[in-house]
Amino acid sequence: MAGLALEGSNPDVSLLYDINGLAKAAPTWFDRVMEFVGEFGIMFAMVALGLWCWWSVRRRGTTEESVTAVAGLVWAPLAAGIALIINIPIRGFVERPRPFNDHDGLEVLVEGKTDFSFVSDHATMAMAIAVGLFVANRKFGLFALGLALLEGFCRIYMGVHYPTDVIGGFALGTAVALLLAPLAMMLLTPLLGAVARTDSVGWMVRSRKPLTAAAGGRNESQGIPEPRPGGNRGGPGEKDLAA
Repeated sequence: MAGLALEGSNPDVSLLYDINGLAKAAPTWFDRVMEFVGEFGIMFAMVALGLWCWWSVRRRGTTEESVTAVAGLVWAPLAAGIALIINIPIRGFVERPRPFNDHDGLEVLVEGKTDFSFVSDHATMAMAIAVGLFVANRKFGLFALGLALLEGFCRIYMGVHYPTDVIGGFALGTAVALLLAPLAMMLLTPLLGAVARTDSVGWMVRSRKPLTAAAGGRNESQGIPEPRPGGNRGGPGEKDLAA
């Protein structure tokens, strides 16, 4: 499978040289910034964006909406972890060397990469988290998708991945985060709904938005619906929750 290294005038290699060539023309300080951003910075930014999203959805939505959004936020890192596990046999099967092992003249900003190149772990993880954030909140998800694209560009700029490594990572991260999202949300949403009804850690899930009307029970006052006998023939509070 090492033949996937691709030589000659292949567009994958040409684009690699075009993007990595920017590192040769850039000042040293800028390359150091790109190295940090591509290796660690984007991941730190994803964590900060996830925390900001968590804070925002709890302030602006109802508890029911908050529970669903927090479930999406929990799913984001889980999706990234599953995607990385799936990538282990893929990398072992393809066995594609890093581009600097097969092509001369590249400006390699990060030394010591000895593992295989396809697919990019960083691109996989960034896109899986971004799609997970998109499931939780569209606005924050769009910002995360932009960060994921920047991560892919940085990996090529640094000379450690081919463009197709990055595209493969994007595809893998997206597939895992989207295809497994219905099952994940089906499991996580009731679990976090139960967490929201607790006194100790429920504040991490419940909405902080003040209620405009009094409710009958303790859990109803938090905006968390509970099943009752007789279906939907309850009082006005239940109709509001259903709406």
